[in-house]
Amino acid sequence: MVKKEKIGWIGLGKMGNPMARNLIKAGYGLTVYDIVPHAGEALAEHGATVVGSAVEVASAGDVIVSIIPDDRALKEVALGPTGVFKGAKTGTTYIDMSTTSPEASHRVAKEAEGKGITYLRAPVSGSTEFAESGSLTILCSGPKAGYEQCQDIFDVLGQKHFHVGEGEEARYLKLLINMMVGITSAMTAEALVFGKKGGLGWDQMVDMINSSVVGSPLIGFKTRLLKERKFPPAFTTIQMAKDFDLALDTGKALDIPMPLTALTRQLYGAMKATGKGELDYFGLASLMEEMAGIT
Repeated sequence: MVKKEKIGWIGLGKMGNPMARNLIKAGYGLTVYDIVPHAGEALAEHGATVVGSAVEVASAGDVIVSIIPDDRALKEVALGPTGVFKGAKTGTTYIDMSTTSPEASHRVAKEAEGKGITYLRAPVSGSTEFAESGSLTILCSGPKAGYEQCQDIFDVLGQKHFHVGEGEEARYLKLLINMMVGITSAMTAEALVFGKKGGLGWDQMVDMINSSVVGSPLIGFKTRLLKERKFPPAFTTIQMAKDFDLALDTGKALDIPMPLTALTRQLYGAMKATGKGELDYFGLASLMEEMAGIT
């Protein structure tokens, strides 16, 4: 039996917790940390070692993985005074699976290179349900040799994983996918309200859209949510707005016109302003109904 790597895991939120749990089930030894006290207690019951800082995680693992909220968290976790790079030894592999900007990720990459650390950018596509079932799609860039060495880990966490380049390509790819996902939500909401005003039945519209040329795996996945119209969050409006901000800031730096992304971001801002920020981002349908005077 091949000895599995010791893994240090940082980030035990809605995505990180089930992902870490799947690695434990697969036989990996995990040392875990989260900024929220007691977040690791459930994993400790399954054999994980819980520590109090990112630097302790880095000292305990051959491979360090983080899945954390944003650019600020990435910089703090990787580069801070009690961060990964303070405890990681030369030859360690650091995988960040968060959604962050290419700019912040590039800063981490430069530090990693100077310390002899293999840095993989591996954001994931998929909701909490996919994290729990180990069926995420993993978009990875960074050194190809490092990606190949971590394929067994990726196999546990995802159904599909791809190496897309040596630099920040995975960051751009994740943002463009979320741009398209978020814009699809806005397009669907507007179309459904248009049809409802025209006298069509809501559930029938959802079914017909799924059966038409514009049907997609995304809309198919959201069918039940749209029909029940309760919108519990698999991915919140606030989270989607954050990703749109990252995309727009990156586009601004590159002088890319992004009118559809900018307009959709305003709709997500309206969701937040009207108290719907914690709804699933497909909850835009409820906002569009209100804007159209539908109760």
